[in-house]
Amino acid sequence: MIRRLATLGTWLSLCAALLLPALSPVHAQMAETDAAPRQILVLTRLPPDHMRLNHGYGGGYGDIQARSARRHEAERIARHHGLKLADEWPMPLLDLDCFIMTVPEPQSVADAVQQVSSDPAVVFAEPMHLYNARGNPSAYNDPLFPAQPDARLWRLADLHQLSVGKGVTIAVIDSGVDGRHPDLAGQVAINRNFVADHPAAVEQHGTAVAGVIAAKANNGVGIVGVAPQARLMALRACWQRTGSTATLCDSLSLAKALHFAIENRAQVINLSLAGPQDMLLGRLIALAIARGAGVVAAFDLTLPKGGFPASQPGVIAVSDEALAASVHGVYTAPGRDVPTTQPGGRWTLVNGSSYAAAHVSGLLALLRAGRPVRGDRPTLVAARADGGAIDACASLLHLSGPCDCACARAPKIAAIAPP
Repeated sequence: MIRRLATLGTWLSLCAALLLPALSPVHAQMAETDAAPRQILVLTRLPPDHMRLNHGYGGGYGDIQARSARRHEAERIARHHGLKLADEWPMPLLDLDCFIMTVPEPQSVADAVQQVSSDPAVVFAEPMHLYNARGNPSAYNDPLFPAQPDARLWRLADLHQLSVGKGVTIAVIDSGVDGRHPDLAGQVAINRNFVADHPAAVEQHGTAVAGVIAAKANNGVGIVGVAPQARLMALRACWQRTGSTATLCDSLSLAKALHFAIENRAQVINLSLAGPQDMLLGRLIALAIARGAGVVAAFDLTLPKGGFPASQPGVIAVSDEALAASVHGVYTAPGRDVPTTQPGGRWTLVNGSSYAAAHVSGLLALLRAGRPVRGDRPTLVAARADGGAIDACASLLHLSGPCDCACARAPKIAAIAPP
């Protein structure tokens, strides 16, 4: 493993020289805009006696008559407030029906939310928010940049002597993941698309995040993920803008993916994105945490409190090494010059808190692999009690002080190592 990592720098230089030009942003007219959609989410109560849960991500309604009655009520709400009912999506884990309504010009979205929220039949309403994945474009000039920073900073080969994340399920809620990539083939147990009006696709950001978390080990190509024997749920809730590396998500797509992840018992949920506070997403994240899942999010220093969902209580907020080193409650992890997977069987270098968060999601999988009891929450050991640079080895060895793996005695390693 160590010898393979040592030679990866030479291999990567060749790969980067050939591939990085192809990954440069295309300066073309964009089909999409950054403007938030003129839609709102209207949440009404889903009566428990009409609810029939199943294993599908949409849950289920009771009989057709009850569903029709709720649909008519939503149409009444839309008509009364001058809106157009566009779509619906049940959230049975929250006992809520989610109706998507379009706000016509010149009515403002904020006014529509305020008016609809006052309706007695509405639990709450909120705008359809947009979220930006927090990865920086893959554009580097030095093709000889050394291989994975976690191999040096986290002693990854030593960590894998203790745990490889075997059997832990990680939900990657992001843009489309290339499950056929040679470093990800067989790593993706579930691949679903929750983005309306955007056909399923493989995309750069999601594929890069997935590679950092769970790329194969010892397959003779590419990189090694932090948790190479974890199982990935690739849940597409974001999309890559045409002609760009920019990645966007909306609150409904994220809610659908979160609901699916919770319903299917994801043990770790990775959210490498940031945006405005959202009530529906906040409720789902709180439910995921209450059910024992570890939720990891990218911290954005340019947004208030690092943006949402990093600001949500119970969420592990993670920043790139170069940012937020001393911010209260924020952890830092490798996130600079990270080699990772790209669509089409390629590899490249990436930057940003998206990939720092991915490292921590992989580390949580290593910790949880040795903790079969869901209520036994693993603890991250870091430079400070409230955050800072994570000591991965000390976290995995359940120590209370700094440790670089060399301080662990062989009997302790043997006792913790998986069979």
